[in-house]
Amino acid sequence: MSSIFTKIVNGEIPCYKVAENDQFLAFLDITPLRRGHVLVIPKVEVDYIFDLADDTLGSIFIFSKEVSAKIKKVFPCKKVGVTVIGLEVPHAHIHLIPINSLSDMNFAQEKLILSSEEFIDIANQLQNA
Repeated sequence: MSSIFTKIVNGEIPCYKVAENDQFLAFLDITPLRRGHVLVIPKVEVDYIFDLADDTLGSIFIFSKEVSAKIKKVFPCKKVGVTVIGLEVPHAHIHLIPINSLSDMNFAQEKLILSSEEFIDIANQLQNA
């Protein structure tokens, strides 16, 4: 059975796409900690990030670096935080979150609830950054 992220890659489930190339897809987290919270995934379904091939592992971080530059441009912040948890979905993914303090990356905190219009606006701003 395919993960939800593979279904997104295959176009079976919609997403708020931020960036894409032949290997990776970046899209907005639908339960974000902050506006501009993006998930970066490999298009190949691999559960654990450290099971990715070495070249893919390096490339996903380079792709994430490019996406983080867009996030920082659209959402001024001290840094774009990076975390890999990997327990929520059995498909390797990186969280990129605009942060000004450590508490901005606390996954136990209440998530933002955004309208589809807000998601579309954020995705468009990031695509065009």
